[in-house]
Amino acid sequence: MVMATVALVAWALTAAGGFVMLGRWVARGGLRQQRTGASRLPAGAVFTHLALAAAGLVLWLLYLLVDADVLGWIALVLLVPVAALGFVMLARWWQVRRAQVVPAGAGSAGAAASGPVAEAPAERHLPVPVVVAHGLLAVVTLVLVLATLLGVGGA
Repeated sequence: MVMATVALVAWALTAAGGFVMLGRWVARGGLRQQRTGASRLPAGAVFTHLALAAAGLVLWLLYLLVDADVLGWIALVLLVPVAALGFVMLARWWQVRRAQVVPAGAGSAGAAASGPVAEAPAERHLPVPVVVAHGLLAVVTLVLVLATLLGVGGA
């Protein structure tokens, strides 16, 4: 049960990082940018990722409390689309991170200095250390959950 508890802690820490990123994305206009196309992270993907991960976390907690293997396996199965969505969002975030923000009207002389700046996608403001930690903790969580269910390192 020790590995299962460590998996729970890793999952909770992963969720905490996810909430930090979600809060930053929403605060920087991620939902509003859905209408303009400025954000490269579809709200549907963001909230599906969150909902499936949260459901899996609840099932994992129930697995620990009632020791019903089926709940653990369902939690693991939920992690598959969570991870897939996470990789898609990571790739889109990476593209935004690498792109330069071009000021609106930068084609004319002097416009870059005095013209309005195009709104940067909300995901550009996600803290890199949080993104990296979230991803690494997600991988650790997945490995710990699988190892627990397979009985690796069991008593």
